[in-house]
Amino acid sequence: MSGLLLVLAALQGAALAVLLARLAGGRTRTPPLAPLSALPEPTRVSAVVPTLNEEARIGPCLEGLHAQGPELVEVIVVDSRSTDGTVAQVEAMAKRDRRFKVVYDDPLPTGWVGRPWALQSGFLRTDPASEWVLGIDADTLPLPGLVNAIVAAARAGNYDALSLSPRFLLVGLAEFWLQPALLITLVYRFGAAGGAGSPRPERVMANGQCSLLRRQMLVAMDGYTAARRSFCDDVTLARSLAARGVRVGFLDGAQLIKVRMYSSALETWNEWGRSLDLKDASTPGWQVFDCLFLVLALGLPIPVLALATAGLIEFAPLIWVNGLLVAIRLLLLFAIAGSYERLRWSYWLSPLADPLAALRIVISSLTVPRRWRGRNYDNLDRQPVQ
Repeated sequence: MSGLLLVLAALQGAALAVLLARLAGGRTRTPPLAPLSALPEPTRVSAVVPTLNEEARIGPCLEGLHAQGPELVEVIVVDSRSTDGTVAQVEAMAKRDRRFKVVYDDPLPTGWVGRPWALQSGFLRTDPASEWVLGIDADTLPLPGLVNAIVAAARAGNYDALSLSPRFLLVGLAEFWLQPALLITLVYRFGAAGGAGSPRPERVMANGQCSLLRRQMLVAMDGYTAARRSFCDDVTLARSLAARGVRVGFLDGAQLIKVRMYSSALETWNEWGRSLDLKDASTPGWQVFDCLFLVLALGLPIPVLALATAGLIEFAPLIWVNGLLVAIRLLLLFAIAGSYERLRWSYWLSPLADPLAALRIVISSLTVPRRWRGRNYDNLDRQPVQ
């Protein structure tokens, strides 16, 4: 038994070293972007918003885009034949603001997932004179000054593709307990948004809820084709672009966008949890490594310390390693608190959900989605896009 505990301590020690290396870039990371009222040089931005039955969530998104300045020249809402009041809301906004219009994507072609197909359909309809294409999800609330701020950041960083992490709008106690544990799986694997360093293309991160892409680059890359089969198309596209030498950025946008992704902890577990593995954007080797790493660094520390407290484990090296891992996780509660609006007390207990979060990533990595947002994908070719 002592031999097994020694091996486990060694593996967790290695995971601790990897985690510390990944978090080290957070010390010099780019601060959260601030709203910007004007740009020193003019630009033209076209926004594309994919929708499918978003009646309950799209209102704040439309209002937020309406509040952006003249740099945003058009808002193309690509609807995939919604059966609720989504289109009516967009048409009502179009009467107030001529920049808004609704278009409909063609029937989903073989080999495409719905979201990248909608983005592709919208991109093909954007104004050729626009310098940038801004992808915005319907559950996103763009705050005033977003468009100018993200364009300025893209210019300053010489990015052709730049996406932002949001501020999350949660409600229930269960959401505040589970969602931060799922979010931390991303931090553990890829570090903080805006972190220093130049990650390899296969480790680049992105967030399609708010993603700015240079239109000329999109034309050269045939739009969103590289991510056509992906259920995490934002990361798949970003990594494909990075592999082709495109400069890709991922920065903290907590002061620029807010999101209400899901209506409950259960929906968060089911919907967000099944895409957080990012397997469509990863090689099998990285999938195995990430799952093992999360189990060692996130899933086991609290159970191991609980067993040690009960007197069932007395192996000091293992206890020390897990104690350090738990200490880091508790400190990260303060580091990511700015990613949330109006914290509730259950947020501070979210480390207790870490074993579930690690398990969710493992489960998702071992399963293939067959149905997504009301569409069936039983015959989807899941081979990686080159």
